[in-house]
Amino acid sequence: YPVGAKFTGRITNITDYGAFVELEAGVEGLVHVSEMSWTKKNVHPGKIVSTSQEVDVVVLDVDASKRRVSLGLKQAMANPWEAFTAAHPIGSTVEGEVKNTTEFGLFIGLDNDIDGMVHLSDIDWNTPGEEAVQKYRRGETVKAKVLDVDVEKERISLGIKQLGGDPMTGDSFRKGQTVTVTITEVTSGGLEVRFGEEEAPMGAFIRKSDLSRDRSEQRPERYAVGDRLDAQITNVDKAARRVSLSVKALEMAEDKAAIEQFGSSDSGASLGDILGAALRDKAKAGKE
Repeated sequence: YPVGAKFTGRITNITDYGAFVELEAGVEGLVHVSEMSWTKKNVHPGKIVSTSQEVDVVVLDVDASKRRVSLGLKQAMANPWEAFTAAHPIGSTVEGEVKNTTEFGLFIGLDNDIDGMVHLSDIDWNTPGEEAVQKYRRGETVKAKVLDVDVEKERISLGIKQLGGDPMTGDSFRKGQTVTVTITEVTSGGLEVRFGEEEAPMGAFIRKSDLSRDRSEQRPERYAVGDRLDAQITNVDKAARRVSLSVKALEMAEDKAAIEQFGSSDSGASLGDILGAALRDKAKAGKE
């Protein structure tokens, strides 16, 4: 019985520590509980195999002096982590069900009863992991990107935030740029908003004082979750991963542009005249 050879045998006895397999008349080997299944850990052998069942086994070790043959049941099957790597190389996208949420992250059910883990730091680009993990529920189907596979340690690292590019890389957002945002939360101090690509949205907070140039309009309660509005980017801090937004700055920029196009402080035209001309011009362009 050479080590590594594969044989077909019959289960003769099942114990707490494994199962005995008859290879031929008078020759039996033991499949230790740890060698029975790739994925069913800490499960009684009786829940994996049954007496008289015919099974394929691989010889792991032979001790001639003790007339003992050590067998492996799982070694006769494909290693699910190797199979996963072949089917889903690093960088590919997988889909699975959330099996569990822990203090470390999310466990996602994958092919062949194996799990992959999304670490807290790989859930969302902008939301802290402890907060981001709360959005997911057991049984929910999610997509994730394969970041790493360690076949020996039987670990698969996944990332949800990597499905979309990092919104802070490149020149996606610039100071002075106008963006359309969606309100995600209304607080007494201002508005929590999201904007940018759907796959990798950017979060920001518009302070109450930046909601309008008019003090009477600086009331967050005027808005509701889901409302959309335009705001101007007033600062981009890539190191802190923070973008500052202001509706007031956008209003002032639009007023300044209107004055430059339709009048000047020397022309004698009032601000009302200038803005009226700008609005008429905007309405005319909209009809065309």
